[in-house]
Amino acid sequence: QVQLGESGGGLVQAGGSLRLSCAASGSIFRFSSMGWYRQGPGKDRELVASVSAGGSTYHADSVKGRFTISRDHTRNTLYLQINSLKPEDTAMYYCAADAADPTFPDDYWGQGTQVTVSS
Repeated sequence: QVQLGESGGGLVQAGGSLRLSCAASGSIFRFSSMGWYRQGPGKDRELVASVSAGGSTYHADSVKGRFTISRDHTRNTLYLQINSLKPEDTAMYYCAADAADPTFPDDYWGQGTQVTVSS
């Protein structure tokens, strides 16, 4: 059974930074992709960033240059470094993993971690 656990969210002022972590139960080598989604108040869930098994990354246009996805196989952990936070980044951030899709992971989900950005 795959379990994903996010951490690192919180309340931060605009312009600040956070690093989100997603710890997986077992090796992350088995996933074709892992990624981060977010869902803000009254908004649809959107893919923020993902990384394929081969290391190719995707970042949504809205976060390019500010968000960086990375992973540590030795710790079975996925990260999302978030810089220059804006109030519109306020959302629940979810970690996801997929067994087959290299870009849009959605087979397995974490519970989410809340990011709130104050202006």
